[in-house]
Amino acid sequence: MRDNPLLAILFVFVPLSFLTVGGGQSVVSEIHRQAVEVHGWMTDGQFLDLFGLSRTTPGPGSLLVTMVGYRAAGLPGALLASVAIFLPSSLLVYGLARLWARHRGAAWQVAVERGLAPVAAGMILAAGATLLTAAEGGWLAYAVAFGTAALMLFTQRSPFWAIGAGAVLFAMVWR
Repeated sequence: MRDNPLLAILFVFVPLSFLTVGGGQSVVSEIHRQAVEVHGWMTDGQFLDLFGLSRTTPGPGSLLVTMVGYRAAGLPGALLASVAIFLPSSLLVYGLARLWARHRGAAWQVAVERGLAPVAAGMILAAGATLLTAAEGGWLAYAVAFGTAALMLFTQRSPFWAIGAGAVLFAMVWR
């Protein structure tokens, strides 16, 4: 599989497609592990660059997958990674939508919905922890992250205040 990056891309992103509960953000931690640690397609810094770029460009959050695929195998890798992350889960959702509509309000359905919410939240928290670790910002990065989370949880302030404050704080400390 190391000799064939396209095959590796399939083996990485098709299973992750089924885990994108809560959106593409929920699998960022595993994408990082596969791209950096397992396959060595890029470094931590390159991954962070692609992650940042994927968040600033228009389009789905899963654009990161396309960029990782491109880094691993050029244009064919980008196309294959995109299809591998979107197609399997789309087909599954299409099939399940009919079943879901038919059993609207059933006890098992309510239980599944309530159970998936904390799973998605946990996966998104894991992605945040992975990005904090890869950023290598030390204690200051953790302080800014926790401060931002507190600001967002307990106030009605715009997230731009947290972004600005974090940028100023890092500029002052890392001169």
